[in-house]
Amino acid sequence: MFQNYTGEYAALATAIFWTITALAFESASMKVGSLSVNIIRLFIGFAFLTLYAWIRRGLLLPVDATADNWTWLIISGLVGFVFGDLFLFKAYTIIGSRFSMLIMTLVPPITALLGWIVLGERLTLFNFLGMFLTFSGIALAIFSRGENDKISLKLAPKGVLFAFGGALGQAGGLVLSKFGMGSYDAFASTQIRIIAGIAGFVLLVTLLKRWKKVGNAVNNRHAMTGITIGSFFGPFLGVSFSLIAVKFTQTGIASTIMSLVPVLIIPPAYLLFRQKVTFIEIIGTMISVGGVTLFFIK
Repeated sequence: MFQNYTGEYAALATAIFWTITALAFESASMKVGSLSVNIIRLFIGFAFLTLYAWIRRGLLLPVDATADNWTWLIISGLVGFVFGDLFLFKAYTIIGSRFSMLIMTLVPPITALLGWIVLGERLTLFNFLGMFLTFSGIALAIFSRGENDKISLKLAPKGVLFAFGGALGQAGGLVLSKFGMGSYDAFASTQIRIIAGIAGFVLLVTLLKRWKKVGNAVNNRHAMTGITIGSFFGPFLGVSFSLIAVKFTQTGIASTIMSLVPVLIIPPAYLLFRQKVTFIEIIGTMISVGGVTLFFIK
């Protein structure tokens, strides 16, 4: 039974891992800035992956990957890690990980559309209904009715736009990963993606002259604790399991299960950060995730 649903179980594990990493990276980003967290967590995640690859495969680096693997996974790493996560981590500092993860439920609709365009995967009427419900649930959670029954956005617009950019980057990265990975090892594929991500952020930090801030972040013990925890459950376990998920099931289905993060994150966000959670926000989150589940219907 487990073998028949390898992709689905991997996606569920990914959702749990990403819940942990979102909370850890939000905490660290508030302390030392999102750009520093981004580049440091990739170096730590790469160290975890390299050690695992050496133990499991006897190879420190993915030298057995084909040229096509390298080409498409590098592009995937730039799109997912640099573009997507740069925006997502910035959103953490503006609207928090809980709302950022809620907006990230847009990943399945975007992924499904890209999968349809790039991979030729099928879309049904239920898929489009799911997209509508997902958008509706997000809107219910992030908009509020004020004076004179005027509807207004209760979050900073910049934070919402950053989170949407994160969703677009993650969706594009997932589709490109599946296209570039093929039958190649998921963990080694993640190594290639992280190499691309590190290269992208090294260039970005250099151009922005932020190396001093990165150095200060490394010396911040509390921030480094959060970054290390987030790196273990994010770039190492989370991203690798997400590739296992898209390898063994459709990208839309895998992304659907991984979108459970906004639901899973509510209890720890309340308990750890004392974030106020309203009934309407919970309903909106459930509607959004419920819309995503329609991608299961054939």
